[in-house]
Parts: sequence; structure tokens; C-alpha cells
Amino acid sequence: MMITEEQVQLAVEMIRRGLDERKLRAKLGEEWELIAEIARARIRAKDKFSRNDLWMDLEGLRYATHEVVAKYRAERLRELGIKSIADVSCGIGIQLIFYAMKVERAYGIDIDPLKVEFARRNAERYGVHNIEFINADSLSRDTIERIDAEVIFSDPARPPEMPERRLEDLLPSPLEVHEAYKSKTDAFIFDLPPQMRRERVPWRGEFEYIDLFGALNRLTFYTEPLARVERSAVILPAGARLESDPNLEKVVEWTERPCQYLYEIPQSVDYADLINELFHALNADVKMLLREKRRVLATGEEEIKSSYLKRTYVVVGVLPFHPVRINDFLRKEGFGRATLRISVPEGEYWKVRRRIEANLKGDRRAFVFQFGKKAIIAEGL
Repeated sequence: MMITEEQVQLAVEMIRRGLDERKLRAKLGEEWELIAEIARARIRAKDKFSRNDLWMDLEGLRYATHEVVAKYRAERLRELGIKSIADVSCGIGIQLIFYAMKVERAYGIDIDPLKVEFARRNAERYGVHNIEFINADSLSRDTIERIDAEVIFSDPARPPEMPERRLEDLLPSPLEVHEAYKSKTDAFIFDLPPQMRRERVPWRGEFEYIDLFGALNRLTFYTEPLARVERSAVILPAGARLESDPNLEKVVEWTERPCQYLYEIPQSVDYADLINELFHALNADVKMLLREKRRVLATGEEEIKSSYLKRTYVVVGVLPFHPVRINDFLRKEGFGRATLRISVPEGEYWKVRRRIEANLKGDRRAFVFQFGKKAIIAEGL
């Protein structure tokens, strides 16, 4: 790949100015399509990395680990005292690069030569020079023989949405990676789809669910030599961490009515089945109110601000769930905007929201939750 930084920067400027493909082709030369894709990826990646000069295509950006997550996992590796690691599907190399910052020796393997070139250039951007890059099939015998690492890491590509996530459908499959490298080490780290059922993973170890900026981002599975507990949840960038503890007293209770405050629980805590551990950490009189796929709510009479919670709200009204009734209430209370925290068919969301927000004026923002046939109107703290 002979593309230069100057060409990509020019493409970024042209795309931001709204110039069409004809002008891009004329200005950028034979490899204009790839140059333009790298430029578009950089523009879209502005909130994912601390640098704006990284090398990636759009696919590489999609699968790349967010820098905040990469830093967290690399620090965890350092705490374990690991000296070497191999990333057997390194992509554009972000997670590998941050791991390499914390170990003495690292390997980056990918079957796609373009991804390897991107990863190599990105390592240079970050000033990392202890990575041996290998453009090859990570499961071939020749590749396996070249690897001498304490830990094998793999973040496999996900296929399009399927009814159920399975290890067999990931590329490369963690089952194949484990079989190929188990004679080298018993320490593996797999980046898995968070929706995958834990019973589908055949090894003992730790399931670590990661929330990033309020949304479930990653499930990292550590095989037993690297595991701390059975299940954990991490809330980033705050760094709050919950760990499973089977010896804790069961304190979770449910209620059928909202109290003065609502507490939105991070998805990572819910997916990791750590709500009991969360309630112990909060050390307050809290009860469960709602548990849905996209949101989990607890409620109580205390104002709680905690890094273990996604957000705390104060309840300002409870009324029948009807857009017109909600709109009337919001106008009388002086709300100018409404954020819907409800599950509606995708095509219906804006229709419902427009009815709820019709003719609202003011600076206050309401959060609208649905609880059975009731609407809970809340304000964020």
C-alpha cells in the first residue's frame, strides 16, 4: 500500500467540503477509493480514539476496540504480570497495541494483508515497537509454530445478526483457536458477543461485561488461569467494577410502584446477573421496578449518585400511558423536551415522540418511562 498521510488528509478535507466522487477520483489518483474510505473512517472515528491520524477502513473501524476499553483491558493484563501476548485476529491493531504497551513481546496475526499494514502503521503512530506482525492464517501449523506467547487473545468477526450467537459462527471460531493453541498455553482471552449465552462457552473462566458511556460494549471471556471470579461488570470510563459473590445475602426485592427516585442500572450489571451485588454495593433501601432487554430500573426514596449506576432520576409524575395525556402533563410542568425510555417498534418511535413533544416550550427535559400501562415522568439529576 503506497498511500501517504498527505493523500488521506487531502481526502478528509475534500469529503468534509462535500466534494463528489468525480472530484475525489481526479485529485487522489488510482487508489482514490481506498484513500476516500480511510478518510471517511477517520471522520467517523473521532470519538473512538485519542488520535485522528490512524489507519483503517470502515470494516476495521467497525470491529476496532474503543480506546477506553483497550486501555482498561491492557491494564488488567499488566496486573496479572503477563510478559507476552499474541492477537490471532488483530484487525487494525488497536487492542493489540495497548496490550503491547504493557508486555515485553507481542504478536499480531491477520490473514488480511491490508489490515496488517494498517495495524503496523497504527503501532508506529502510538510509538509501539515490540510487535511482530504476521500476515497469515492464524490457524495454520506454520503460524502456530512461530508463536511463543503466554496469552492468546482473539476478537473474532461477528456474522450478520442471527437468531442466537454461537462460538461456531465467529471468525475465527474461538473453538478452533483454542484447539490450535492449547498445546502452547491454557491462558486465553476471547472477545465475545455480549448477547451470547454463557452456557455456550465450554471452558471455565470469567465473563466480564463492559459498559462504555452508558451502553453495553463488550463481553470479554478469560479462561481460568486469568480469571478472578465467575462473572464481573465494569462501567467505563468511571472504572467501577462489580464481581460475583455467591456468599452474599440475597437482598433484591421487587415493588410494583415507583418511589421518589429511579435508578437506571447498567446493562453490564444485568447481563452479568450482578444485581444482588449491586444492591449490596449501593448500601441503600432500593427495590427492583423494571427489567427489560434495553433497560433495568430500580427505585427508592434516597437520592443516590454512584458510579455503579447509569443514572439517577427524580420522579415528577405517574399517569396513564397515553401520548396526549403525557403531553398535557409536560406542558403544565414546563418541560420543553422529552426523551423516551420506552420500547416501541422502530417505525413508531418518532410518531410517538412527536405527539408527546407537541408544542412543548421551556428548558427542562423529561425522561418518559413505561411501566405496564403507566407512564413514569422523571427528571435527570
